[in-house]
Amino acid sequence: MPPSMLIFFAIVVGIPVLGGFCVAIFQRWLLHKEKMGKLLADQTAEKAAQYAAHVERIEARLRVVEEIVTDGGAQTAAQIEALREPKRRMRAEPSAVSRDTAA
Repeated sequence: MPPSMLIFFAIVVGIPVLGGFCVAIFQRWLLHKEKMGKLLADQTAEKAAQYAAHVERIEARLRVVEEIVTDGGAQTAAQIEALREPKRRMRAEPSAVSRDTAA
């Protein structure tokens, strides 16, 4: 077979076949990138929702602190004691339960 026929065969058959493989590989790469982009967007949206909820909780706590700071002294003391009462009850209840079970 003459060398010109080999060159002709490489140009007519080889280059299109190689191009087809390259296109297929490129399409798979694009699909992969698209999937990765969707996953990243989902993760980002989830994190944004978590941060928004966290900021809401902090803002609610800040509102309470602002009320305490800007309020008069007598009401402030009463509110602080009201906030402490549930903690004291919670501490007192387990000891009362342990005394009842020991008897």
